[in-house]
Amino acid sequence: MELVIVGLARSGKTTVFNALTHGHAPTGTYTGEAELHIGAVKVPDERLDKLAALSHPKKVTHADIQVVDVPGGLTWRGAGRGEGPTPQVQAALDRADALMHVVRASQNDAVPHPEGSVDPARDIDSFNLELVFADLMIVERRLERLDTVVRSARAGEREAGERELALLRRIKEGFEQEKPLHAQGLSTEDVRSLGNFNLLSAKPLLTLLNIGEEDVSRQEEMEAEYRRQAGAQTAVAALCGKLEMELNDLSEEEAAEFRADLGLGEPVASRISRLSFELLGLISFFTLGEDECRAWAVPKNTPAVKAAGRVHSDMEKGFIRGEVIRWDELLELGSLAEARKRGALRGEGKTYEVQDGDVFHVLFNV
Repeated sequence: MELVIVGLARSGKTTVFNALTHGHAPTGTYTGEAELHIGAVKVPDERLDKLAALSHPKKVTHADIQVVDVPGGLTWRGAGRGEGPTPQVQAALDRADALMHVVRASQNDAVPHPEGSVDPARDIDSFNLELVFADLMIVERRLERLDTVVRSARAGEREAGERELALLRRIKEGFEQEKPLHAQGLSTEDVRSLGNFNLLSAKPLLTLLNIGEEDVSRQEEMEAEYRRQAGAQTAVAALCGKLEMELNDLSEEEAAEFRADLGLGEPVASRISRLSFELLGLISFFTLGEDECRAWAVPKNTPAVKAAGRVHSDMEKGFIRGEVIRWDELLELGSLAEARKRGALRGEGKTYEVQDGDVFHVLFNV
Protein backbone atom coordinates (compact mmCIF):
# COMPACT_ATOMS: atom_id res chain seq x y z
CA MET A 1 0.00 0.00 0.00
CA GLU A 2 1.34 3.43 -0.95
CA LEU A 3 0.15 6.67 0.65
CA VAL A 4 1.26 9.92 -1.01
CA ILE A 5 1.37 13.10 1.10
CA VAL A 6 0.25 16.22 -0.78
CA GLY A 7 -0.72 19.78 0.04
CA LEU A 8 0.31 23.39 -0.29
CA ALA A 9 3.86 24.50 0.36
CA ARG A 10 4.45 25.32 4.06
CA SER A 11 1.52 23.17 5.18
CA GLY A 12 3.79 20.88 7.22
CA LYS A 13 3.84 17.88 4.88
CA THR A 14 7.44 16.91 5.63
CA THR A 15 6.90 17.39 9.37
CA VAL A 16 3.96 14.97 9.17
CA PHE A 17 6.08 12.59 7.07
CA ASN A 18 8.78 12.60 9.77
CA ALA A 19 6.19 12.09 12.50
CA LEU A 20 4.76 9.06 10.67
CA THR A 21 7.99 7.40 9.60
CA HIS A 22 10.35 8.48 12.42
CA GLY A 23 12.27 10.15 9.60
CA HIS A 24 14.62 13.12 9.64
CA ALA A 25 13.89 14.80 6.32
CA PRO A 26 14.77 18.52 6.49
CA THR A 27 11.83 20.77 7.37
CA GLY A 28 11.32 24.50 7.22
CA THR A 29 10.40 27.04 4.57
CA TYR A 30 9.87 25.45 1.19
CA THR A 31 12.93 25.97 -1.04
CA GLY A 32 11.57 24.77 -4.38
CA GLU A 33 13.57 21.53 -4.37
CA ALA A 34 11.92 18.60 -6.11
CA GLU A 35 13.14 15.78 -3.88
CA LEU A 36 10.68 13.06 -2.90
CA HIS A 37 10.93 11.75 0.66
CA ILE A 38 10.13 8.04 0.90
CA GLY A 39 9.61 6.03 4.08
CA ALA A 40 7.46 3.36 5.69
CA VAL A 41 5.04 3.17 8.59
CA LYS A 42 4.86 -0.11 10.47
CA VAL A 43 1.20 -0.82 11.20
CA PRO A 44 0.87 -1.48 14.95
CA ASP A 45 -1.13 -4.64 15.67
CA GLU A 46 -1.27 -6.04 19.20
CA ARG A 47 -2.80 -9.26 17.81
CA LEU A 48 0.45 -9.96 15.96
CA ASP A 49 2.48 -9.12 19.06
CA LYS A 50 0.46 -11.60 21.14
CA LEU A 51 0.82 -14.31 18.50
CA ALA A 52 4.57 -13.71 18.41
CA ALA A 53 4.77 -13.98 22.20
CA LEU A 54 3.01 -17.32 21.85
CA SER A 55 5.18 -18.80 19.09
CA HIS A 56 8.56 -17.10 19.76
CA PRO A 57 9.65 -16.75 16.10
CA LYS A 58 13.06 -15.50 15.05
CA LYS A 59 11.44 -12.52 13.35
CA VAL A 60 8.23 -10.49 13.72
CA THR A 61 7.08 -8.51 10.69
CA HIS A 62 4.22 -6.03 10.86
CA ALA A 63 2.32 -4.91 7.79
CA ASP A 64 3.55 -1.58 6.55
CA ILE A 65 2.43 1.44 4.55
CA GLN A 66 4.84 3.06 2.10
CA VAL A 67 4.70 6.83 2.50
CA VAL A 68 5.84 9.37 -0.11
CA ASP A 69 6.14 13.08 0.64
CA VAL A 70 6.02 15.15 -2.57
CA PRO A 71 7.51 18.67 -2.65
CA GLY A 72 5.60 21.94 -2.87
CA GLY A 73 2.02 22.39 -3.97
CA LEU A 74 0.33 20.64 -6.89
CA THR A 75 -1.15 22.92 -9.55
CA TRP A 76 -2.88 22.04 -12.78
CA ARG A 77 -5.13 25.09 -13.18
CA GLY A 78 -4.46 28.54 -14.54
CA ALA A 79 -1.64 30.13 -16.49
CA GLY A 80 1.12 31.41 -14.26
CA ARG A 81 0.21 29.13 -11.37
CA GLY A 82 2.78 26.47 -12.17
CA GLU A 83 3.47 23.90 -14.83
CA GLY A 84 1.95 20.93 -13.06
CA PRO A 85 3.73 18.08 -11.27
CA THR A 86 7.15 16.88 -12.43
CA PRO A 87 7.23 13.41 -14.08
CA GLN A 88 8.64 12.00 -10.83
CA VAL A 89 5.80 13.45 -8.76
CA GLN A 90 3.17 12.45 -11.33
CA ALA A 91 4.46 8.86 -11.26
CA ALA A 92 4.13 8.83 -7.47
CA LEU A 93 0.57 10.15 -7.72
CA ASP A 94 -0.34 7.54 -10.32
CA ARG A 95 1.01 4.71 -8.13
CA ALA A 96 -0.72 5.97 -4.98
CA ASP A 97 -3.38 3.77 -3.42
CA ALA A 98 -4.54 6.80 -1.43
CA LEU A 99 -3.68 10.48 -1.01
CA MET A 100 -3.17 12.30 2.27
CA HIS A 101 -3.85 16.03 1.97
CA VAL A 102 -2.05 17.92 4.74
CA VAL A 103 -3.93 21.15 5.42
CA ARG A 104 -2.39 23.90 7.49
CA ALA A 105 -4.70 24.83 10.36
CA SER A 106 -2.38 26.86 12.58
CA GLN A 107 -1.06 30.41 12.46
CA ASN A 108 2.70 31.02 12.46
CA ASP A 109 3.80 34.55 11.60
CA ALA A 110 7.34 33.33 10.94
CA VAL A 111 6.06 31.04 8.13
CA PRO A 112 3.67 32.96 5.85
CA HIS A 113 0.89 31.00 4.19
CA PRO A 114 1.23 30.87 0.33
CA GLU A 115 -2.34 32.22 -0.03
CA GLY A 116 -1.77 35.04 2.47
CA SER A 117 -3.93 33.66 5.29
CA VAL A 118 -4.69 30.41 7.09
CA ASP A 119 -8.06 29.09 5.87
CA PRO A 120 -8.37 25.27 5.93
CA ALA A 121 -11.82 25.20 4.27
CA ARG A 122 -10.53 27.28 1.35
CA ASP A 123 -7.44 25.11 0.96
CA ILE A 124 -9.47 21.89 1.01
CA ASP A 125 -11.84 23.18 -1.69
CA SER A 126 -8.93 24.48 -3.79
CA PHE A 127 -7.07 21.18 -3.61
CA ASN A 128 -10.17 19.16 -4.52
CA LEU A 129 -10.66 21.40 -7.55
CA GLU A 130 -7.04 20.80 -8.59
CA LEU A 131 -7.71 17.05 -8.60
CA VAL A 132 -10.86 17.51 -10.65
CA PHE A 133 -9.05 19.74 -13.13
CA ALA A 134 -6.20 17.22 -13.48
CA ASP A 135 -8.74 14.49 -14.23
CA LEU A 136 -10.61 16.73 -16.67
CA MET A 137 -7.41 17.20 -18.66
CA ILE A 138 -6.93 13.41 -18.87
CA VAL A 139 -10.52 12.81 -19.98
CA GLU A 140 -10.43 15.58 -22.58
CA ARG A 141 -7.25 14.15 -24.14
CA ARG A 142 -8.77 10.67 -24.24
CA LEU A 143 -11.97 12.01 -25.81
CA GLU A 144 -10.03 13.75 -28.58
CA ARG A 145 -8.16 10.57 -29.48
CA LEU A 146 -11.14 8.24 -29.08
CA ASP A 147 -13.47 10.35 -31.22
CA THR A 148 -11.10 9.99 -34.18
CA VAL A 149 -10.67 6.25 -33.61
CA VAL A 150 -14.42 5.57 -33.36
CA ARG A 151 -15.20 7.35 -36.62
CA SER A 152 -12.82 5.10 -38.52
CA ALA A 153 -13.53 1.86 -36.63
CA ARG A 154 -15.41 -1.20 -37.87
CA ALA A 155 -18.98 -1.76 -36.73
CA GLY A 156 -18.18 -4.15 -33.85
CA GLU A 157 -15.31 -2.03 -32.55
CA ARG A 158 -17.31 1.16 -33.02
CA GLU A 159 -20.01 -0.01 -30.58
CA ALA A 160 -17.51 -0.46 -27.73
CA GLY A 161 -15.88 2.86 -28.57
CA GLU A 162 -19.21 4.66 -28.54
CA ARG A 163 -19.99 3.25 -25.08
CA GLU A 164 -16.67 4.58 -23.79
CA LEU A 165 -17.31 7.93 -25.48
CA ALA A 166 -20.70 8.22 -23.76
CA LEU A 167 -19.18 7.41 -20.36
CA LEU A 168 -16.31 9.87 -20.77
CA ARG A 169 -18.63 12.65 -21.93
CA ARG A 170 -20.81 12.08 -18.86
CA ILE A 171 -17.75 12.17 -16.59
CA LYS A 172 -16.45 15.30 -18.33
CA GLU A 173 -19.75 17.03 -17.68
CA GLY A 174 -19.48 16.13 -13.99
CA PHE A 175 -15.92 17.48 -13.81
CA GLU A 176 -17.07 20.73 -15.43
CA GLN A 177 -19.59 21.00 -12.59
CA GLU A 178 -16.64 20.55 -10.16
CA LYS A 179 -17.74 17.07 -9.06
CA PRO A 180 -14.94 14.59 -8.23
CA LEU A 181 -15.34 11.13 -9.73
CA HIS A 182 -16.52 9.51 -6.49
CA ALA A 183 -19.39 12.02 -6.31
CA GLN A 184 -20.73 11.28 -9.79
CA GLY A 185 -22.81 8.20 -8.92
CA LEU A 186 -21.01 5.82 -11.30
CA SER A 187 -21.73 2.10 -11.33
CA THR A 188 -19.12 -0.43 -10.22
CA GLU A 189 -18.69 -1.48 -13.84
CA ASP A 190 -18.10 2.13 -14.94
CA VAL A 191 -15.49 2.67 -12.23
CA ARG A 192 -13.75 -0.59 -13.17
CA SER A 193 -13.58 0.45 -16.83
CA LEU A 194 -11.76 3.64 -15.79
CA GLY A 195 -9.10 1.82 -13.78
CA ASN A 196 -6.28 2.45 -16.29
CA PHE A 197 -6.85 6.21 -16.29
CA ASN A 198 -5.42 6.76 -12.78
CA LEU A 199 -7.91 9.55 -12.09
CA LEU A 200 -6.84 11.35 -8.92
CA SER A 201 -10.32 12.34 -7.76
CA ALA A 202 -11.22 8.63 -7.70
CA LYS A 203 -8.52 7.83 -5.14
CA PRO A 204 -9.42 7.56 -1.45
CA LEU A 205 -8.41 10.76 0.34
CA LEU A 206 -7.38 11.39 3.93
CA THR A 207 -7.63 15.08 4.84
CA LEU A 208 -5.18 15.78 7.66
CA LEU A 209 -5.55 19.05 9.57
CA ASN A 210 -2.12 20.10 10.81
CA ILE A 211 -3.06 21.99 13.97
CA GLY A 212 -1.02 23.97 16.48
CA GLU A 213 -0.30 22.90 20.05
CA GLU A 214 -2.87 25.43 21.27
CA ASP A 215 -5.63 23.47 19.47
CA VAL A 216 -4.76 19.96 20.63
CA SER A 217 -7.64 20.01 23.12
CA ARG A 218 -10.03 20.87 20.23
CA GLN A 219 -8.85 18.04 17.99
CA GLU A 220 -12.12 16.08 17.95
CA GLU A 221 -14.19 19.23 17.58
CA MET A 222 -12.16 20.34 14.53
CA GLU A 223 -12.39 16.90 12.94
CA ALA A 224 -16.16 16.90 13.28
CA GLU A 225 -16.38 20.37 11.75
CA TYR A 226 -14.39 19.48 8.64
CA ARG A 227 -15.81 15.98 8.31
CA ARG A 228 -19.09 17.60 7.27
CA GLN A 229 -17.23 19.15 4.33
CA ALA A 230 -15.62 15.86 3.27
CA GLY A 231 -16.88 13.54 0.56
CA ALA A 232 -17.78 9.86 0.67
CA GLN A 233 -14.25 8.64 -0.03
CA THR A 234 -12.61 11.03 2.41
CA ALA A 235 -11.53 10.56 6.02
CA VAL A 236 -10.61 13.49 8.27
CA ALA A 237 -8.06 13.60 11.07
CA ALA A 238 -6.37 16.38 13.04
CA LEU A 239 -2.96 16.29 14.68
CA CYS A 240 -0.10 18.56 15.63
CA GLY A 241 2.65 17.43 13.26
CA LYS A 242 5.39 19.36 15.06
CA LEU A 243 4.53 17.88 18.44
CA GLU A 244 4.18 14.37 17.03
CA MET A 245 7.58 14.65 15.35
CA GLU A 246 9.21 15.81 18.57
CA LEU A 247 7.70 12.89 20.51
CA ASN A 248 9.63 10.50 18.24
CA ASP A 249 12.82 11.57 20.05
CA LEU A 250 11.51 10.23 23.37
CA SER A 251 11.37 6.68 24.64
CA GLU A 252 8.03 4.85 24.31
CA GLU A 253 7.41 5.27 28.04
CA GLU A 254 8.19 9.00 28.01
CA ALA A 255 6.12 9.58 24.88
CA ALA A 256 3.15 7.73 26.40
CA GLU A 257 3.39 9.88 29.52
CA PHE A 258 3.43 13.09 27.47
CA ARG A 259 0.46 11.86 25.43
CA ALA A 260 -1.53 11.22 28.56
CA ASP A 261 -0.65 14.64 30.01
CA LEU A 262 -1.53 16.48 26.77
CA GLY A 263 -4.59 14.39 25.88
CA LEU A 264 -3.11 13.41 22.51
CA GLY A 265 -4.72 9.98 22.23
CA GLU A 266 -3.20 7.16 20.17
CA PRO A 267 0.17 7.60 18.41
CA VAL A 268 0.06 9.14 14.95
CA ALA A 269 1.36 6.02 13.14
CA SER A 270 -1.36 3.89 14.71
CA ARG A 271 -4.10 6.38 13.91
CA ILE A 272 -3.11 7.08 10.32
CA SER A 273 -2.58 3.41 9.49
CA ARG A 274 -5.98 2.53 10.96
CA LEU A 275 -7.73 5.27 8.97
CA SER A 276 -5.85 4.25 5.82
CA PHE A 277 -6.93 0.63 6.23
CA GLU A 278 -10.55 1.75 6.65
CA LEU A 279 -10.37 4.03 3.60
CA LEU A 280 -8.94 1.29 1.38
CA GLY A 281 -11.07 -1.52 2.78
CA LEU A 282 -8.06 -3.53 3.95
CA ILE A 283 -7.85 -6.32 6.52
CA SER A 284 -4.93 -8.18 8.09
CA PHE A 285 -4.31 -11.91 8.27
CA PHE A 286 -1.37 -13.64 9.93
CA THR A 287 1.12 -16.39 9.13
CA LEU A 288 3.05 -18.19 11.87
CA GLY A 289 6.27 -20.16 11.70
CA GLU A 290 9.49 -20.77 13.57
CA ASP A 291 11.33 -18.26 11.39
CA GLU A 292 8.72 -15.52 11.15
CA CYS A 293 5.39 -14.33 12.48
CA ARG A 294 3.93 -11.88 10.00
CA ALA A 295 0.89 -9.71 9.27
CA TRP A 296 -0.33 -9.33 5.68
CA ALA A 297 -2.67 -6.64 4.38
CA VAL A 298 -5.22 -7.55 1.69
CA PRO A 299 -8.55 -6.07 0.53
CA LYS A 300 -11.73 -7.35 2.14
CA ASN A 301 -13.29 -10.33 0.34
CA THR A 302 -9.91 -11.58 -0.92
CA PRO A 303 -10.19 -15.32 -1.80
CA ALA A 304 -7.82 -17.70 -0.06
CA VAL A 305 -5.87 -18.50 -3.22
CA LYS A 306 -5.09 -14.79 -3.79
CA ALA A 307 -4.16 -14.31 -0.14
CA ALA A 308 -1.76 -17.24 -0.51
CA GLY A 309 -0.23 -15.48 -3.51
CA ARG A 310 0.34 -12.44 -1.33
CA VAL A 311 2.64 -14.60 0.82
CA HIS A 312 4.39 -16.27 -2.15
CA SER A 313 3.51 -16.73 -5.82
CA ASP A 314 4.24 -20.48 -5.59
CA MET A 315 1.54 -20.82 -2.95
CA GLU A 316 -1.03 -19.38 -5.35
CA LYS A 317 0.11 -21.56 -8.26
CA GLY A 318 0.13 -24.80 -6.28
CA PHE A 319 -2.66 -24.01 -3.79
CA ILE A 320 -4.27 -27.15 -2.34
CA ARG A 321 -6.13 -25.77 0.66
CA GLY A 322 -5.77 -23.39 3.57
CA GLU A 323 -5.88 -24.18 7.27
CA VAL A 324 -7.52 -21.33 9.16
CA ILE A 325 -8.14 -20.36 12.77
CA ARG A 326 -9.07 -17.10 14.46
CA TRP A 327 -6.12 -15.41 16.17
CA ASP A 328 -7.84 -15.24 19.57
CA GLU A 329 -8.94 -18.87 19.39
CA LEU A 330 -5.33 -19.87 18.69
CA LEU A 331 -4.17 -17.88 21.71
CA GLU A 332 -6.61 -19.82 23.91
CA LEU A 333 -5.42 -23.18 22.55
CA GLY A 334 -1.75 -22.28 22.92
CA SER A 335 -0.23 -23.49 19.64
CA LEU A 336 -0.96 -24.55 16.07
CA ALA A 337 -0.05 -28.11 17.05
CA GLU A 338 -2.68 -28.11 19.81
CA ALA A 339 -5.24 -26.51 17.47
CA ARG A 340 -4.56 -29.24 14.89
CA LYS A 341 -4.79 -31.95 17.55
CA ARG A 342 -8.19 -30.68 18.68
CA GLY A 343 -9.49 -30.28 15.12
CA ALA A 344 -9.80 -26.51 15.51
CA LEU A 345 -8.07 -25.72 12.20
CA ARG A 346 -10.66 -25.32 9.45
CA GLY A 347 -9.83 -26.56 5.98
CA GLU A 348 -10.79 -23.92 3.40
CA GLY A 349 -10.67 -23.97 -0.40
CA LYS A 350 -9.62 -21.44 -3.01
CA THR A 351 -12.82 -19.39 -2.84
CA TYR A 352 -12.87 -18.90 0.95
CA GLU A 353 -12.72 -15.17 1.73
CA VAL A 354 -9.98 -14.49 4.25
CA GLN A 355 -11.25 -12.64 7.32
CA ASP A 356 -9.59 -9.97 9.43
CA GLY A 357 -7.66 -11.71 12.20
CA ASP A 358 -7.37 -15.10 10.50
CA VAL A 359 -4.23 -17.13 11.10
CA PHE A 360 -3.70 -18.73 7.71
CA HIS A 361 -1.53 -21.76 6.91
CA VAL A 362 -1.26 -22.74 3.23
CA LEU A 363 -0.84 -26.26 1.91
CA PHE A 364 0.50 -26.20 -1.65
CA ASN A 365 2.42 -28.25 -4.17
CA VAL A 366 4.44 -26.89 -7.09
